[in-house]
Amino acid sequence: MPSTESNVRMPLVIALATTMMLGPFSLDTYLPAFPSIADSLGVGEQTVAFSVSVYIFALAFGQLIGGAFSDRFGRKPLLLSGLGIFCVASLVLAQTSDITVFLWARVVQALGAGWALVSVPALVRDRVSGQEAAKLFSLMGLIMVIAPGIAPSIGSLLLKVGPWNIIFVFLALYSVAVVPLLLTAVFRNAPDTSIHPGAAVSLVKRYVAVLKTREALPFIAWQAGSFSVMMVFITHASFIYQTHFEQSEDAFALMFGANIVAMFFLNLANRFLLSRISSLRVLQIATALQAVGVLLLTIGAVMDWSVYAFLAAMMLAISVVGAITPNIQACFMEYFPTSGGTAAALLGASQFGIAGTLSAASALLPHTLLAVVLAMAVCSSVAFVFMLNSLRKPA
Repeated sequence: MPSTESNVRMPLVIALATTMMLGPFSLDTYLPAFPSIADSLGVGEQTVAFSVSVYIFALAFGQLIGGAFSDRFGRKPLLLSGLGIFCVASLVLAQTSDITVFLWARVVQALGAGWALVSVPALVRDRVSGQEAAKLFSLMGLIMVIAPGIAPSIGSLLLKVGPWNIIFVFLALYSVAVVPLLLTAVFRNAPDTSIHPGAAVSLVKRYVAVLKTREALPFIAWQAGSFSVMMVFITHASFIYQTHFEQSEDAFALMFGANIVAMFFLNLANRFLLSRISSLRVLQIATALQAVGVLLLTIGAVMDWSVYAFLAAMMLAISVVGAITPNIQACFMEYFPTSGGTAAALLGASQFGIAGTLSAASALLPHTLLAVVLAMAVCSSVAFVFMLNSLRKPA
């Protein structure tokens, strides 16, 4: 298996990162259209907002199914099928006038996205390993971090051109545009290394085999805890800045975007550090920094800090996810040279499923800043405990 950085070409990185951007685009691009979608379908905005939760859980399920399928049938057919399903579902969403059809189409769209997204970490594992895999995940993350920041702006721009339906037409066209990139940069003259001698193993046996790899399992809970910190923040971001700190919509957009900018620079720092220390060590440092950030947030909520002091602590707690996620992926996938699709599916589904559940549950908490921050602290403490346990192992 190749393992030198010379094998990592920029067209490959762009193709895989562009595929991964399908996730945040399909989640965030239609957010500005909630009022017009609700009006068009004759429902409340809360019902339309429910489609976000539906999408997240279906995305997790799609990854669970798709991961094992990609090990069984190969990355290329699974990835291209997922993009096809996503495209068809997006076109249905663009034409429907019924909320039931809308929600079911979001489920199908998420299943297609799950098949596509789960193939990417597996494709990375097929090509590189160790530090080089961590560097590739980090470089992809550097490109991908842009997507959540620009997706709502793209949605707003499209709404100036036409009705809300045009957003889903855009998503359909985007999924089609990704195909030639993949065919030329990823699959051209490349053997499908995903199909191994044990390819006929059943889906259940594949997951049992992954779950029996006990050394890798802590990274699943570690990722879920760290990622949930960000998901809880996203769920309550509007309340934190617009309601509690009484900031304007424009100020909220800038403060939310500050996390994206900080994450971008943390991702750059991650690549720099990976040339000097192991991915596990970088992961440990980043997790400790997230714990510090959440501790400062807790102190700020209790002591009623100004919005700018609170923002600085939030930027620390959230931005380090840009270093945590790629290193967890690299460390976890290292254990699965012949079942990368199944392993990636379990990691991705756990990440979205657990984080989605916790963020949804956090909506039941008292509507106060301290309650939100304490929910983030609980999630961060889970990641911190696994970080402490990992210190016993050589990095």
